[in-house]
Amino acid sequence: MRRAGSGAAVRPATLALLRVHPLPGDPTGGRLVAGAGVIPCALGRSGLRAVKREGDGASPRGVFRLRGGFFRPDRFPVRPATPLPLRAIRPDDGWCDAAGDRRYNRPIRLPSPTSAEAMWRDDGLYDLVLDLDHNRGPIRPGAGSAIFMHIARAGFRPTEGCVALRPADLRRLLRRLGPSTRIAIGPVPARPKRGKGS
Repeated sequence: MRRAGSGAAVRPATLALLRVHPLPGDPTGGRLVAGAGVIPCALGRSGLRAVKREGDGASPRGVFRLRGGFFRPDRFPVRPATPLPLRAIRPDDGWCDAAGDRRYNRPIRLPSPTSAEAMWRDDGLYDLVLDLDHNRGPIRPGAGSAIFMHIARAGFRPTEGCVALRPADLRRLLRRLGPSTRIAIGPVPARPKRGKGS
C-alpha cells in the first residue's frame, strides 16, 4: 500500500492483541482473531489447559507476548517482513525439552546430550516460527517448552501444544505483529473496569 501522492510505503498498523478461541465441539481446532480478521488454526492435541506440563499435548491458556522468531533461509531467501526480531534457522539449531537440563526451554545447538527438538525440520512446520514466551522467564522445569506459533500440518491436524496456521496466513499476519503484540489463548479474565475517581 502506498500513501496517496507519495512514493512512501505505508506499513499496516501493529496489532495490540490476538485472540485464540477453540472451536465448539473441537478443542484441537481454533479461530485466531486478528483485528477484523478471523484465521483458522490448529491447537494442541489435548486442547487448552491453564496448567501446562511437559509432554501433555495441551496449548497453554493465558496471555503471552511474542518474543520474536525464526525462519528457514533456504525456504525464505528474503527475511519475512515483520517488526518482530527474526533470525535465520541453522541446521544445528535445537530447543531443549529436557526438564532436568539447565538449558530447558531455551534454544540450543545440536547435537545435545539431553532431549531436544530440532528446529530445522523436514516437514516444514518450523519454516516460519514465533516464540510465544510461555514459561520463558522465570523458566519452571517441566512446565512446558517450545510453545510456538508455526505452520500447520495439512488438514489442521493437532499440535503438541502450539498454535499453527496456514503458511500464507502466518506470513500475512507477521506484517502486523510487533514487540508490543500479545496473544490471548483461550478465555482470559477481563480487566476490571475503573470506577469514577480511580
